[in-house]
Amino acid sequence: MEALNHFILSLQIALEPINLFLCFCGCLIGTFVGVLPGLGPAASMSLLLPLTFALNPVQAIILLAGIYYGAMYGGSTTSILVNIPGEAASVVTCLDGYRMAQKGRAGPALGIAAIGSFIAGTFSVIMLMLVAPPVSKFALKFGPPEFVSLSFLGLTLVTYLASGSMIKALLMAAVGLLLGFIGTDIVTGVERFTLGLTVLLDGVGLVPTIMGLFGISEVLINLEQGLRQGEILQQKIEHLLPTRKDLRDSAGAIARGSILGFFLGVIPGGGALLGSFMSYAVEKRISREPHTFGQGNIRGVAGPESANNSGAGGAFVPLLTLGIPCNVIMAILMGGLMIHGVEPGPRLIPDHPQVFFGVVGSMYLGNIMLLIINLPLIGIWVRLLKLRYSLLFPLILFFCLIGAYTNGNTVQDIYVMMVFGIVGYLFKKFGYEPAPLVLALVLGPIMERAFRQSLIISGGSPMIFITRPISAIFVFVALVILLAPLILKLMGRGGRLPLEEEG
Repeated sequence: MEALNHFILSLQIALEPINLFLCFCGCLIGTFVGVLPGLGPAASMSLLLPLTFALNPVQAIILLAGIYYGAMYGGSTTSILVNIPGEAASVVTCLDGYRMAQKGRAGPALGIAAIGSFIAGTFSVIMLMLVAPPVSKFALKFGPPEFVSLSFLGLTLVTYLASGSMIKALLMAAVGLLLGFIGTDIVTGVERFTLGLTVLLDGVGLVPTIMGLFGISEVLINLEQGLRQGEILQQKIEHLLPTRKDLRDSAGAIARGSILGFFLGVIPGGGALLGSFMSYAVEKRISREPHTFGQGNIRGVAGPESANNSGAGGAFVPLLTLGIPCNVIMAILMGGLMIHGVEPGPRLIPDHPQVFFGVVGSMYLGNIMLLIINLPLIGIWVRLLKLRYSLLFPLILFFCLIGAYTNGNTVQDIYVMMVFGIVGYLFKKFGYEPAPLVLALVLGPIMERAFRQSLIISGGSPMIFITRPISAIFVFVALVILLAPLILKLMGRGGRLPLEEEG
């Protein structure tokens, strides 16, 4: 009965005209972002974050969340039609989706991707509504030591699951933590590492930092390398509705992808990308004809597309219940809520129920909107793929400048954005991922405050982190994750610690 009441409340909030309009705008923008390769949901959300300052917290997160899961839908279009993933989680869809398009089956591939995404998205929203309240009640038992240990575990998982070098990911997380120390000390009020700049008294601005690391750097990288737009599929796209045989073949893959994607999405560092890869691996493993994968097997589209959309919903669980963003997009959402004075965590549901249930209701309706707007607009998305990027990039720079300035109405924020744009460009050039840095920058101040509170409670003894059972479990798991690769390498190389290969 309680779940039914929550469902009704979520729909009441989501069906308010302004919330419904913002949900539609978010879904449409997200699909557009997903279709256009080279932009991505993180960059677009960071660009549009300043626009949410005029909205209330419920409206802001509805808009930003719509962009996120809209991009999960839209990314499949370019993967299938031109073999270019619109966003990272759609990489796997290229393997079989593009092959299906080459064989004249682009319509069924797009259709099953949309249907699988709708089913998986709906499943993840239902699970979010059922799982989040009990998790939040359990999290109310957490004290400062538990939040320190959980933040440590979250950063560890994110760096461990990062693509490329784990050492580089750890270094980026360390840089993010150091940046989080800039500003005014939360206890003594002393200035730290501000270099005498007033813009840094409140710390490094999250909005200009994200816009620089993802927006400006992406422009610089693409201008240097030239974005491969590929050869647009020329034949007419027909038969968007899959046949009964396609639906029968895909049913199991959609179900498995939905379940696998959600639970991997809950894990910090997992998210939609890991879910899509794991789903593809599972489908190929259990198939009686594994050799057909990569040659146009429809299950190679249905499974990963379901997993990445389900993972997008699962990622909201640790953010909204524990205040732990499990990927960089959730960190941007968390920053958006904190800018509006709402801190995600165990107190979110009891203190701000309209925010939580507004997200749930908008995701219900957003899934329906995405199914409606995606399939009929395939022709428009194909035309957008022909848009010259020499026209697109100046617009991105323009919105970056406006967004950075409106963040604090100061030119200094533009300087911060430009500095991080150049730094982000260099990071990407040398294989350093910015995502662990952003996560550490968001979690750093929270972790520091909880750490100092813990030491005050214990009289300065660090043993509090291992004498409290929940905290000790988090610390133990984090240390196992950190040390396991080193121990395995030592055992495999006769006790000699090797240098990790660069990613």
